[in-house]
Amino acid sequence: MARKKLFDIWTVLYIAIFAVYALFLLYPMYSILRNSVIGENGKLSLEWFVKFFSAKYYSQTLVHSFDVTIWTTLLTLVIGVPLSYFYNMYEIRGKGLIQVLIILCSMSAPFIGAYAWIQLLGRAGIVTTFVKSVTGLTLPNIYGFNGILLVLTLQLFPLVFLYVSGALKNIDNSLLEASDNLGCSGIKRFFKVVIPLCMPTILAASLLVFMRAFADFGTPLLIGEGYRVFPVEIYTQFLGETGTNFSFAAAISVIAIVITAAFFLAQRFLAKRFAFTMNAMHPIERKKAKGIFNIFIHLYTYLVVGLAFLPQVYIVYQSFQNTSGKLFKPGYSLSSYQTSIKRMSDAIPNTFIIGGIALVLVVLIAIIIAYLVVRRSNVVTTAIDTMSMLPYIIPGSVVGIALVMAFNKKPFMLTGTVAIMVIALCIRRLPYTIRSSVAILQQIPITIEEASISLGASKMKTFFGITVPMMSNGIISGAIISWVTIITELSTAIILYNSKTITLTLAVYTFVTRGNYGYAAALATVLTALTIVSLLVFMKFSKSKEITF
Repeated sequence: MARKKLFDIWTVLYIAIFAVYALFLLYPMYSILRNSVIGENGKLSLEWFVKFFSAKYYSQTLVHSFDVTIWTTLLTLVIGVPLSYFYNMYEIRGKGLIQVLIILCSMSAPFIGAYAWIQLLGRAGIVTTFVKSVTGLTLPNIYGFNGILLVLTLQLFPLVFLYVSGALKNIDNSLLEASDNLGCSGIKRFFKVVIPLCMPTILAASLLVFMRAFADFGTPLLIGEGYRVFPVEIYTQFLGETGTNFSFAAAISVIAIVITAAFFLAQRFLAKRFAFTMNAMHPIERKKAKGIFNIFIHLYTYLVVGLAFLPQVYIVYQSFQNTSGKLFKPGYSLSSYQTSIKRMSDAIPNTFIIGGIALVLVVLIAIIIAYLVVRRSNVVTTAIDTMSMLPYIIPGSVVGIALVMAFNKKPFMLTGTVAIMVIALCIRRLPYTIRSSVAILQQIPITIEEASISLGASKMKTFFGITVPMMSNGIISGAIISWVTIITELSTAIILYNSKTITLTLAVYTFVTRGNYGYAAALATVLTALTIVSLLVFMKFSKSKEITF
């Protein structure tokens, strides 16, 4: 009996998954740590850390990153929390379309918004030129800190909106009615009742925004104009045009890991302090606002969503303009689509092939990990669950650099291959599907599986025939989110790709950096179309017609 238990299929699976994580996550992280403490003379040294903190030229990038990240997090909360409150508490015309637009804003690559805003508000942008020709006034500079903050705020507030919307759906309406009866209503109720009830979710959303803003390098690279931030410095040291320093890049990467891990642990600590459970027996029902307040919430909602979605609209418009190299010509045609697809002929098929393989592996591994974490909890499965969340808090560029350092020589020569792209995407995007799968499995009674086994079904037959179908809603939800983030991945992929493994997002970035904005707009529109289709699939298979996290 002991031998049978030792070779139980689930035991074999969790040992195999632990080994996979050890090889493709822990070993690359070790490679970064090892390289970070190797000095120029090849011996152990902390000289790269000393160099970073002693030279203002480098340490200033860390200060800039914190400035951008903290302000972005605060502004997304200021915008996203009230927007979510208005959307879920009151009747707003066109709420279905509004939610889809908000989600689309969050699921495009941030650098695409950056280049769109340059086209709109840059020195030669259409809005800048129009305002100056009509009024003679010059609009404020879009470049540098202000531009980065604008792009990231409008890109990331939807995450706060989606998270807080999920929390509001768990609030029992009787709590709000009781507060009204006690004279606590309006703004007072919002701050005294709603915000405290949503605080764990607000902290979780804040962490996600912080991580995304801190790790993004495409936006500051395009619109920063000398405002150097931490992720850009990592990228520059690793793949810089004026020279590379792998050990210095590794040292900066270690600093990034320590910082993000510290904020993650701080968020977890605060979340536990505010943790409680809610079960909405009587969910909140939307009501119609009255008078000036009704006008205000409609104007606020339309203005915020319209401003955030404006870059997407302009990109689609620009994709149909006639182009000649870097210049736009009068008239409209499909020439940008034809030229961009011809020049980057591998981008679209690579996106589906590499992304598709990654998604299949993500779903399969996530289902197994979710089952192990919920049904077979032990020290090893807990370790696997913890390891699966590490890529969630580590900047994508760091993951990419770690994989290159670990697999750029025999016996694991994977650099430049499709395999390393797939591995990177799996590692980066597994957490989304794991978390949604765990959440849905925790709601399924184990007695259903026990009944199946008692009737003679094997464990695997029970798992795939009963458990997995019952988990399907959570699996599909996580898979769609993973898929959208896979096809828009930039920070990791840009470290790992070559001409044979270029994807749509990388092709868009390449065209933007070359100044071929028409071609970039065409491929960005194709990317947006893929995102829309993914959302439609999600909404078709999801029991809820509204998307929340």
